[in-house]
Amino acid sequence: MRCQDFRGVVEMVYEELKAIVGEEYVSKEPEELHIYSSDPGTMPATEPDYVVMPKTTEEVQKIVVVANKHKIPIVPMGGALALSGLVRPLKGGIVMDMKRMDSILEVNEKARYAVIEAGVTEGMLKAYLERNYPNLRLSTPDAPPIATVTANALIHGSGRLSQMYGFHSEMVTGMEVVLPTGEICRVGSCSISPYWFSRSPLPDLAGLFIGWFGRTGIVTKLGIKLFPKHRYRDVMIFVTENPSYVSDVIWRVAHTEMAEDITVWAQPRPEWAEGFQHTTIYITADSEEELKFKERIIRNALRDYIKQKEGGFLYLTPGMKATFLQEPMSQLVRFADVRKGGGFEYVGAILPVDLFDKAYRKGLEIVEKLGVDWAFSVRIIGRSHCMMFAYAYPFNRADDEDVEKARKALHETNLAVLEMGGIPWKAEEPAQQLILERMDEGAKILMKRVMDLLDPHGIMNPGNWEVK
Repeated sequence: MRCQDFRGVVEMVYEELKAIVGEEYVSKEPEELHIYSSDPGTMPATEPDYVVMPKTTEEVQKIVVVANKHKIPIVPMGGALALSGLVRPLKGGIVMDMKRMDSILEVNEKARYAVIEAGVTEGMLKAYLERNYPNLRLSTPDAPPIATVTANALIHGSGRLSQMYGFHSEMVTGMEVVLPTGEICRVGSCSISPYWFSRSPLPDLAGLFIGWFGRTGIVTKLGIKLFPKHRYRDVMIFVTENPSYVSDVIWRVAHTEMAEDITVWAQPRPEWAEGFQHTTIYITADSEEELKFKERIIRNALRDYIKQKEGGFLYLTPGMKATFLQEPMSQLVRFADVRKGGGFEYVGAILPVDLFDKAYRKGLEIVEKLGVDWAFSVRIIGRSHCMMFAYAYPFNRADDEDVEKARKALHETNLAVLEMGGIPWKAEEPAQQLILERMDEGAKILMKRVMDLLDPHGIMNPGNWEVK
């Protein structure tokens, strides 16, 4: 429902929101609404009618009650860095910016979890742990530090520890949620205990909110697993020239259980990288002896490729190592603006690892056909259980033709992913429809029933996961 449909209550809603959060934290000014109308991806801008910044769960609850009363759409927003337009207000209404809810409420060092509010960023939690709990770390994504921990977990994000522990959604231990009708509930151990240690052995209600793009509720607090931070960290890069070898290289390295993280990347620039696939292997240890032992085991696992001269380890200078050990890597940000104009989006395909060769070659076909700039990157999830294969396309937002070429590349990539048997990750609205077209009918019916039950007025981020 757009603002013109409730034109008579525009001022009334504004006054009600102002009474909840204060005049400083609500706006209906055009220049501020424009800021919240898009992200750096290709999806066209759609402006909200209000922007509001709550500070507490109770304020979130009151805002949801107002939205229900007037049947106004409401879109919860973390760092707005999904790139695929997931927090664009497709039907207008209220964008709820969670950044003021930025408290780190608890760190349980022995049970290795943190409890945070929804606006806590990856950079904030990382810095807090480094200052106060130097033996703990979180799994950080390769995203700017302003990305929020909660939003990243809710969209099944991945990061530096995903090869060992899975998607970030699998690291969630519990959550506090404001339901679309205004009720507050907790799921996980925190629903019956003061400790946020696990979602088991209770019915796993967290699945009602993970992967739904805000359609089923607003998460205000999150429990997230933390992990040991080891004293030493190193990086190795194994280079191949034949993409048909890469899935086996990944399998062999993962089989050793010596690597903390495994990624693969390929790009046409700089020139020395063109035509090669680079498997980046991160190792951690508590002693130099342990580090060398792990490196030796990994080298041994790949010795056949080295003997046959089908692959080898890239020599890394100290400066190169320092770059690859950054969290997140600064060169990723530089690539995102290679076309200038601030445009960047990618299809993060979740695929079986054995489809690497097919995905790699299909991606090259698409970029050669459309003439777009590109890079590929892969993150291994679990012990090669699957991979997040990102086909990335930078573009110039000020160049309409450039934007359209990137949009076509994304569409063709989404189609290719689905045809291969994969699933586009954090899919933009058109890609969501491609997914739904192929989804089991029973699953679609169940999705619709869940949304209708939890959100009878259809106010939560409407336009996403629209089951037709």
